[in-house]
Amino acid sequence: MTGPTFDNRNAQENQAEHRLGRTLLSKRTAYLGAALLVGGLAFAGLRLDVGPSEAIGAEEPEIPQVTVAAPLTKRLVEWDEYTGRFRAIENVEVRARVSGYLNEVAFADGDMVEEGDLLFRIDPRPFEAELAAAEADVASRQSSLENARREHRRGQELVKRGAVSKATADDRLTALKEAEAALEAAKARVETARLNLEFSEVRAPVSGRISDNFISRGNLITGGAEGGTLLTSIVSTDPIHFEFTVSEADYLKYVRRDANGRAVWGGEPSRVELRLLDENGFEHEGELTFIDNQIDASTGTLRGRATFANPHGIFAAGMFARLRVPGSSEYEAVLIPDNAVQTDQSAKFVWVVDENDVAQRREVTLGPKVDGKRIVRAGLGKNDRVVVKGTQFVSAQEPVIPQLLKTAQLSEKRLQ
Repeated sequence: MTGPTFDNRNAQENQAEHRLGRTLLSKRTAYLGAALLVGGLAFAGLRLDVGPSEAIGAEEPEIPQVTVAAPLTKRLVEWDEYTGRFRAIENVEVRARVSGYLNEVAFADGDMVEEGDLLFRIDPRPFEAELAAAEADVASRQSSLENARREHRRGQELVKRGAVSKATADDRLTALKEAEAALEAAKARVETARLNLEFSEVRAPVSGRISDNFISRGNLITGGAEGGTLLTSIVSTDPIHFEFTVSEADYLKYVRRDANGRAVWGGEPSRVELRLLDENGFEHEGELTFIDNQIDASTGTLRGRATFANPHGIFAAGMFARLRVPGSSEYEAVLIPDNAVQTDQSAKFVWVVDENDVAQRREVTLGPKVDGKRIVRAGLGKNDRVVVKGTQFVSAQEPVIPQLLKTAQLSEKRLQ
């Protein structure tokens, strides 16, 4: 068997040299990459003599700067707000007391009227005739009574002389009493006729604003206590009531405060304030004058009523408005900006910076907002430093750099 030829040996040598070249090129590429990595790390200023875990860590995190402020203390009264409607104190339906034809309407629709003003006039002639007849009957009964008195006196004298019997004298006494009774009845009919004549003029029973006339002139009016024709209506305007309802929970809160000697409900009238739908502030003052005696079982609410002066007639019956009632007596409240309050699934809390400038989580009990700031009922002291800006950078038990916001700035800046 013959050995490999010269050409075969040359081909094998060429392949070996090619493989060796590729291996050397790969090693040179790896060394160059490592050199570049080392140079980059050195340029970044990192230590090259540390282990893998130390090399991964970057430079120390920067301590966040936050704005802190002491809570604002202020003496105030908490207010509870309710929606309700105005209602006229007096709302009168004007009806005719006597029947007849309507002769005159003496007011303009929507006028302000005073008690006693003439509103309608019914044809008075039938009532005048009735009064005249009743007065004539009184005169007749008066004459009959005088005659009965004379007969009675004469009978008494004749009985003394024995000229008439006792029975005849008793009959004359009976006739006298009947004449007296008939005269009184005639006088009563005169009074009735006079009243009917007076009722032919329908006058305003109360002062207030009148509606339009429901019956025009020339119509037949039906009078009487029942079924009398409705002519118009009048509602009083000054003062005026405002009615609203409070929940059972609010009622219990007020009653318990009363029991503790801090009366804000019932007893003496309490000051309340009101604003209309087009007003920004509570500009009108009134008094809480009525609390109902039972809670409505269907709604679980209690009806309350306040009274307001209305000299200019700006309040109208049926108008909506917003009322606020003192929800507490005056006390010194602790207030913070509302945006300082944080929320998690379990509670409300704020971030407080301690004397070592470390952030601490402090759970708080909150009240309502007053002038754009939130009342804190429990959880904060007057001298605590509360984070009011930069809360998103704060973590529990982590240091911060606090910058103090003065109390004056806190009171002026309405952070919400």
